[in-house]
Amino acid sequence: MKFGALAVLGTAVMAALPQIAAAQGTVAVDTTGKGLAAIGAGLAVIGGGIGIGLIGKGAVESIARQPEAKGPIGTNMILAAALVEGATLFAIVVGLLAAQ
Repeated sequence: MKFGALAVLGTAVMAALPQIAAAQGTVAVDTTGKGLAAIGAGLAVIGGGIGIGLIGKGAVESIARQPEAKGPIGTNMILAAALVEGATLFAIVVGLLAAQ
């Protein structure tokens, strides 16, 4: 509950900074949002890498157990890895857009 209130108040303060700076005649530098967006993009890359690694691990283990099913397992692995990579790329783009 405390963190939710802190998040709301922190957002309100960050939104009010340009008006406060304009009233004082100074320039406000908002780098907090850019830093958080960069951290979010980095976490998206880490999550995507872990996901693709787990997909590859599962495919290799499956092929080791049933070598005759190599074709369908490989096809499904590539499809799943492409979906994870697409979601990761989308998250990176959103993070970079939020940093602007």
